Amino acid sequence: MDSVTVFSLEFWKVMAPETILLLGLVAVFVIPNLGHAKFRIPLTKVRVPWFLGGRRFAITGDPSIPGLIGAATLTGAFLITLMTEMMGEGGTTAIMSSGGIKLLQVDGFSRIFELIFFGALMLAAIASMDRVPATMQHSSNTLEEMYDNRRQADLYILMLTTALGMSMVALAQNLFILFVGLELASFSTYILVAFHKESKAGAEAGVKYFIVGSVASGVGLYGLSLLYLAFGTLQLDGLATGWANSGDAILPVIGLGMVLVGFGFKVSAAPFHFAAPDAYAGANSPIAGVLATASKAMGMVGLIRVLVLVASPVGETSATWLCLLGVLSAVTMTWGNIAALGSKNPKRMLAYSSVAHAGYLLAALTAVGAWHWGHVDMPEHYATAILAAIFFHLMVLVAIKLGAFLVLGLLEMEGGASRLSSLAGLGRRDPLIATSMFIFMMALAGVPPLAGFMSKFLVIGGIVKMSIGDLAASGGIESLDSLHWVWWLGLLMFLNSAVSVFYYLRVGVVMFLDAPEEGRRKPLPYGISIRMSIWICAVATILLGVAGDTFIEMCYSAAEGLFGL
Repeated sequence: MDSVTVFSLEFWKVMAPETILLLGLVAVFVIPNLGHAKFRIPLTKVRVPWFLGGRRFAITGDPSIPGLIGAATLTGAFLITLMTEMMGEGGTTAIMSSGGIKLLQVDGFSRIFELIFFGALMLAAIASMDRVPATMQHSSNTLEEMYDNRRQADLYILMLTTALGMSMVALAQNLFILFVGLELASFSTYILVAFHKESKAGAEAGVKYFIVGSVASGVGLYGLSLLYLAFGTLQLDGLATGWANSGDAILPVIGLGMVLVGFGFKVSAAPFHFAAPDAYAGANSPIAGVLATASKAMGMVGLIRVLVLVASPVGETSATWLCLLGVLSAVTMTWGNIAALGSKNPKRMLAYSSVAHAGYLLAALTAVGAWHWGHVDMPEHYATAILAAIFFHLMVLVAIKLGAFLVLGLLEMEGGASRLSSLAGLGRRDPLIATSMFIFMMALAGVPPLAGFMSKFLVIGGIVKMSIGDLAASGGIESLDSLHWVWWLGLLMFLNSAVSVFYYLRVGVVMFLDAPEEGRRKPLPYGISIRMSIWICAVATILLGVAGDTFIEMCYSAAEGLFGL
């Protein structure tokens, strides 16, 4: 493993995606403010041009400039991260402080999650160029157009700061740095959720999401203080060593439980999910898609760092969280699907679907914890297979979940998508968009050969493989009692996926068989940028299902690197 010091030349090379984000953030601040401003030298009449302010130049005065800069920045960060991973040039590099403390680590694990973060935010930024459109000043004759123009820089600054915070979470090797990155991204998303604060739904969503998120963050921060009190360090490796030697001490378990509250809120796990449906329904659809994909992946990074790398079950008290996590995953996936069944609001339905997917991921994490509990007799490839499935499932969600929200965003451009009936007749009005939405719904349901089927198959397969262990090879399976109890989580995930087919298929029935609502018989707004994002998601949904081997191998490499294999 290589190591570099903070702010050295090698540091900027290793941190190329983050460097691009910083440069883009500066550009969004500076470029739209360039103009014919001059500075008068004191006590003289000499005026020196300094270009920041005054009457804007024609090119920098265009209100669409922040959107172009933001989308280009996120696209550049995504492409560099993707090229680094696909060419196998990433390796493992630790970022050290001047005192020799490891602060950040660039490896396959962090790069996989950066791909998820940057990909989701890139597609949302591109789609927002139509969803929150900029208009020329002389045509801004409505209040909404004026709002949109004034918000351009704010929107993309918040997206870039969200990307930086999420990147910091992926790279962090210290719980305090991880928490700072989590809060940087969280505060940005709170504002993004309430971005349309003049609407009742936007204001309500922002307030609820902020209050619940702040409480969850406060509890998590108190948990960090208890872990520091117990072990005297917040370094991940130091915490892992302390946890292994803690026996059945209760203080670190309490601290761990409080830390998990913060991450449980980010992944929308029950009972920390109550703000999610309102936040998703009130937020702009591309932002809701980011919450359901990138924000969920950020929470999973924290859970993996804490549960897998630090809090491996080593005693009876420590194993308690393993059983509780299993119960939490069962409740989360079941409640999410039951709530989605009765939802008539498409965005709320997708929100509860996101809760169910959180349950699937928690079930997989429970299986990894169960592997740690019995790892003496079980090879590492069980755990790596499950973790790789988690990574791939989160990657797939960017295509299918975000794509579905973007279709609803296109409907919002003509008046809203708060009712399932707003999708009625979409197959006649816009067959290509309706087909894309149907692909997303079937992928979320796990219908082959789409990407959702492959990711769910890998997750369930990994859970079953771990629960069977070496019994199959030795011919020792005599009854269900001989299997590990996490096998039941795999079965419950399969049954919940079957239940979810109903409400996903209901969307297809409404789109292709129901007549359009009165006043919604015209074709959908064109919106080239949001349509392009939808088509990218649709193509990715198909390709990741039938030809996703390269990305699955990347996920396996990242999982092996996490265990040092």
